[in-house]
Amino acid sequence: MSSPIAAANAYANIAKLGTDPSGGIGGIGAGAAKSEASFGSMLKDALDAVHETGRKSDAQSRAMVNGKSSSNMVDVVTSVAETEVAINAVVAVRDKVIAAYEEIMRMPI
Repeated sequence: MSSPIAAANAYANIAKLGTDPSGGIGGIGAGAAKSEASFGSMLKDALDAVHETGRKSDAQSRAMVNGKSSSNMVDVVTSVAETEVAINAVVAVRDKVIAAYEEIMRMPI
C-alpha cells in the first residue's frame, strides 16, 4: 500500500526539476541520449502512478463495501486520502501549465 510519502516524493521530483532544468527535459539542449528521461515520459509516469493509486483505492473501497476486505477502515480511508492528494497535485500542475500557456500567449510578438 502506498503512503502519503508518495505525494511528497512527487512534489520533491517536481521541485528537483525546477532546480535542475536539464535533469528531466531530454531533447532540449540535452541531445537525444536522454530521451528516456524526457519531460513527456516523466509526466506519463506520474499520471500512471496517480491512475494506479486511484485504481487501488477503488478496489479497496469496493472490497470493504462488499465485506471481502482483510484491511480495516483506516486503511481504506488512508488510501482514499492518498488518492485525493495525488489528484490535487495533478490538478495543481495542470493549473500551472495552463497559466504558463496563457502567459506565453499574452507575450507580444
